Amino acid sequence: MSDNELYDSAAKLFAAHSRWEDVSNAEKAGGAPELWKALQQSGFSDVPVSEELGGAGGSVADAVQLLRAAGAHAAPVPLAEAGLVGGWLLASVGLALPEGVRTALPPGTSLHLDGDRLYGTVPAVAWGHRAEHVVGLVDGVVVLAPGPAAPSGGPAVSRAVNIAEEPRDTVVFDGQRVTARADAPDEVTEQVLWERIALGRVALMAGAISAIAAMTLRYSREREQFGRPIGRFQAVQTHLVTLHQQAAVVTSALDGAVEAVECGRGGFEIGCAKMLADRAARLVTAAAHQTHGAIGMTKEYPLHYLTRRLWAWQDEAGGHHRWAQRLGAALVARGADALYPAIQSGSEVVQ
Repeated sequence: MSDNELYDSAAKLFAAHSRWEDVSNAEKAGGAPELWKALQQSGFSDVPVSEELGGAGGSVADAVQLLRAAGAHAAPVPLAEAGLVGGWLLASVGLALPEGVRTALPPGTSLHLDGDRLYGTVPAVAWGHRAEHVVGLVDGVVVLAPGPAAPSGGPAVSRAVNIAEEPRDTVVFDGQRVTARADAPDEVTEQVLWERIALGRVALMAGAISAIAAMTLRYSREREQFGRPIGRFQAVQTHLVTLHQQAAVVTSALDGAVEAVECGRGGFEIGCAKMLADRAARLVTAAAHQTHGAIGMTKEYPLHYLTRRLWAWQDEAGGHHRWAQRLGAALVARGADALYPAIQSGSEVVQ
C-alpha cells in the first residue's frame, strides 16, 4: 500500500469515527472508545510494530501517515503513544503488544524500578486514565505495566487536560508489579525516546495544519463580502498563502525526518521539524482565525478543534526551547565549519 493509499484509508476511518461531534463528546468524556476499537480492528493502532511481534506490520513512514490523518481529524486517542512510541519500545526488546488501550510514559521523570515493582510519579501521561497498559523506559529497562484502567487494578491517577482538552494525567506508581521487562539495547536511550515522541507530535501537527489550510480555503471561497468571495481580497490571499506555505514546509520537514530515521539516524532532522512545526502553529492559527473572523472563535465552528491542538502540541514533546538548545549545542560543538554541511546533510554531519 502506498503512502497516499494508507493515508486515504486512515482518513476514511477517522471521517467515520472522529467527526467533530465525536471529538466534542470525547473532550467531555475523556476518551473515544469506539474510535480506539475501530483502530484496533483495522490494525492501525499497532503500526509500525512488525507482524512477528503481534503488530500489523508497517514502517515508521506508515505510522507517520496514520498520524497525519489523525491530526487532520483531531482524533482523540493516544495513537502516537500506542504505536510510534510504545510499540517501538516493546519491539526493540521483542515484547509482544498487549490487548487494550495503551500509552507511553514520557521520559525524564522520577520513575524507578525496585526488582519488578515500579515507583514514582509521572505527569502529563497522554490519556493516562484510559490506559489499560503503559510502556516506558526506566533505568535502561523497557517496562510494560498495568495502567490506571487495567481490569485487575493499576496505579493511582490524577486527571488533567491540556488546552485542547486532551487528557494529560498524572500517574502515581506505588509498587505496582510490571507485566514484562527487558533491558533496552544500547540504541534505545532517553534522548531517542524524546525524538520518537517529537516525531509523533510533528506528524499530528502536519495533519492539523493541512486540514486548517483546506478548511480556510474552502471558507474563503464560500464567504462573501461586498458582493464577492473574501478569498479574492488581497489581505485574505496573504493569509491563504501563509497557510499553504507552512503546510508544505512542515510536511517537507516531516518527510526528511522520516527518511533520516529509516536510515538509522534522524535526531537533527526531528529537532528541525519540531521547531518548524512549532513556528508554523503560531503562524497558521493566526492566519486561519483572522480569515474566519468571528465565526472561527465560536464553539459551533470546528476550527478550534484543530487550532487548540496546535497550541497544545507545540509545547509538548520537550517544547520548542528544548530542541533549539539541543540543536544549537550540537552545532556549536562541531564548530563553524560544520554549519553549512549540517544544513545540507543534517544528521550525517551533526547528531
